[in-house]
Amino acid sequence: MARLFGTDGVRGVANVHPMTAEMTLKIGRAIAYACKLRKKQRHRIIIGKDTRLSCYMFENALTAGICSMGVDVLLVGPMPTPGIAFITRSMRADAGVVISASHNPYQDNGIKIFCRDGFKLPDVEENEIERLVTSGEIDDIRPAAMEIGKAKRIDDAMGRYIVFCKDTFPDELSLEGTKIVVDCANGATYKVAPIVLSELGAEVTALHCEPNGTNINENCGALYTDDLSARVRAMKADIGLAFDGDGDRLIAVDENGKTITGDHVLAICSKFYNEMGFLDNNLVVTTVMSNFGLGVVLRKMGIDTSVADVGDRYVLEMMKEKGAKLGGEASGHVIFLNHHTTGDGIVTALQLLAAMKARGQTLSELAKIMTSLPQKTLNIEVSSKPPLEEIAGLQVAIREAEAELSGQGRLLVRYSGTQSLCRVMVEGPSQSVIDRICASLAVIVSDQIG
Repeated sequence: MARLFGTDGVRGVANVHPMTAEMTLKIGRAIAYACKLRKKQRHRIIIGKDTRLSCYMFENALTAGICSMGVDVLLVGPMPTPGIAFITRSMRADAGVVISASHNPYQDNGIKIFCRDGFKLPDVEENEIERLVTSGEIDDIRPAAMEIGKAKRIDDAMGRYIVFCKDTFPDELSLEGTKIVVDCANGATYKVAPIVLSELGAEVTALHCEPNGTNINENCGALYTDDLSARVRAMKADIGLAFDGDGDRLIAVDENGKTITGDHVLAICSKFYNEMGFLDNNLVVTTVMSNFGLGVVLRKMGIDTSVADVGDRYVLEMMKEKGAKLGGEASGHVIFLNHHTTGDGIVTALQLLAAMKARGQTLSELAKIMTSLPQKTLNIEVSSKPPLEEIAGLQVAIREAEAELSGQGRLLVRYSGTQSLCRVMVEGPSQSVIDRICASLAVIVSDQIG
């Protein structure tokens, strides 16, 4: 039987197993039951969501499941995923649940769970919730009518989160006179991000801030920066900021309209934090998908690195294990543990802006710190996910490609933890070489399991 939880909670097509109202109700009951085992007083769980049409259905199903186990629900409505983490910790709730499929199209949805401390639920606790859902162990546990949980909306949640975000920007700096174009992907940041930046003094132009339930991430946001780049150039803005649907990642655009990857953002912020004395243990955590050039520049700055598996939860786990305050992914998930317990696109944007203001440089000037090795990634739709070593011919092709690159690049073949995709990533000395290697590996994967 396929696992319910992937690398970032439960995810799938809305109204198709496992993302059905029936399964969501069971997940709500299991989360509530697990919370009640921890302490004896009244329990509370935060529920937030992004702007997908199906979020209404899942919000009600989760609420029903949680309340049916005698636990109260606090509803905050559309809110960035990191905002739910903050509110959960701030209100000392037992858990926080986010209904979102992040950067996926509106047809998908998902459930992410945060502990009371604002960190994502560890694997062992996810496994226990999955066991409770699938075993039927708690199906007959029904509190008496007078013990059923209550649900209410928290009206000031957005205001609390706005203040939190603003407080991560240095008091001695200002965004007065800074022209910013922000693309909110018609997602969860559509209200919060423009307000935060405006209240810090910036002149803000907001794009894709009109969610209708079906346009989240639609040719906009962190995965599609063409509109943002064009508007930055047209307005002669200082920077463009693109968030994904649930607001936990950032991709930036410089004043010339050039897209700046998460690796560049991490390099810039690493230098800034190093100069400010914020890098505990002189360490930055990257991932196996980080560009080779990031490791080069960090070594030149004398900063140590630890490499985690792909996924912000694994970056965070290594940061906590190694005592690092900064880590992130090329996709734009950057974690600043001195500010937050999870990746936060708005907080990342503010740290990047702080680096620009503190050094008095444009983003294009700051981005020169890192030279990216040519890189190509292909996403191949797959019908199943057998062990990669069992795919006929793949390991031989990988060894031959690695021999050809011979220390001038690298490659990685891995399954997505949240989608039915196999990702083939190749870095090398030239675009033609990596295009050819990437295409040849993708053909093997597609022929075998596509």
